[in-house]
Amino acid sequence: MTSHPDPTIRHPRRRLALTLAGAACMAAALAAPLAAHAQAWPTKPIRVVVNFPPGGAADQLARLVGQPLSEALGQPVVVENRGGANGNIGGEVVARAPADGYTLLMSSGGMVSVNPHLYEKMPFDPAKDLVPVAAAARVLVYLVIRPELPPKNIQEFIAYLKARPGKLSYGSPGVGSSPHLAGEMFKSQTGTFATHVPYRGAAPALQDLLAGQIDYYFDPGIALQQVKAGKLRLLAVGSPQRSPLFPDVPTLAEAGLKGFDADTVFGFYAPAGTPAPVIARLNTEINKVLGLPMVKERIQQLGGEAAPGTPAAFHDRAMADSTRFGAIIKERGIKAD
Repeated sequence: MTSHPDPTIRHPRRRLALTLAGAACMAAALAAPLAAHAQAWPTKPIRVVVNFPPGGAADQLARLVGQPLSEALGQPVVVENRGGANGNIGGEVVARAPADGYTLLMSSGGMVSVNPHLYEKMPFDPAKDLVPVAAAARVLVYLVIRPELPPKNIQEFIAYLKARPGKLSYGSPGVGSSPHLAGEMFKSQTGTFATHVPYRGAAPALQDLLAGQIDYYFDPGIALQQVKAGKLRLLAVGSPQRSPLFPDVPTLAEAGLKGFDADTVFGFYAPAGTPAPVIARLNTEINKVLGLPMVKERIQQLGGEAAPGTPAAFHDRAMADSTRFGAIIKERGIKAD
C-alpha cells in the first residue's frame, strides 16, 4: 500500500497557518455570544444605584447623565438612592447584582479609593467586585463659611480658627467623604482644630450650615447657589486650580497650603463580569453625553468639571487618589463609625 504522509509535516508554514486559522475560528466562536449580547442589549430599563442620599453631587450627576443616556440607549434609566456607610450600602447592592449590564452604580471615587482605608472589613471588595465604566465629573470642594463670621478671606479665617481652638465646627457628608478629608487636610496643614460633624449626605450638612448649626464646610458644589445669593461666604477652593466659576477666589495651595488637593472623581461602575462589549458601549455613550453643551454647563454650575475618558483612566485616577487620601487617613487616625 502506498503511504501518503501528512502534507502539513512537510510544510510547516502550512501547518502554522492551519493552527492560526483554527485558533481564529475558536476565538470567533467564543466572541459570538458576547457580540450577540451587546447587539441585543439593552432590552429593558437600566437601574442606576446612587450610593448617597438625594440632593448630593452623586445624585445630581446620575440624574443629569441619566436622561440623555436613556435617549441614546432607547431604554429608561431609573435612578435609585441607596445611601449609607459612606457609599458601602449602595456599592454592595451593585456588587451583588447580576453582571448583565442592567444595574450600574454612580459613586464618588471615595468608595474605591477611601473606604478600604477606613473599614477594617468591608462587605465586598470594590477592586474585585466592581469594574469602572466611565468617569462622569471631577468634583471640586469649596471652603464656605457662615456670613456672620468676621473673616473676609482665607488668611483671616485661618487666624480666626487658631485663636479659637475647638470652638468652631465643620460639617461633611460623612466620615471619610472627600469634604471630611479636605477638612482634616486643612487642619493638618494650618495647625488648627475644629469639631467635625458628620451628616448622612451633603444636603443635610448644607442645611445645617445655612441654619447656623455649624460654622464652615468643604462643599462639593451644591452650596454655590447660596454663595451667589450671599447666604454663604466662599473663601477658597480646595483644588489644584481655581474654579472657572469663581476666577478671583484663590486655591488653598495659593494660600500657602502646599499641594492641597481634595478633588475626587465621580463616575459609573458595574458588577464584575459585566460583558466587555456592554462596558464599551456604556463608556462610549456616557462620554458622548458628557460632551453635550447642556451637560457640561450644568456640571460646571454644580462646581465640577466633566471628565470623559476610558475605564482604565478612571481606574488609574482612583488608585492615585487611594495613595493620597490613604496618607491623610493614616496621619489623622480616621476610622469609620
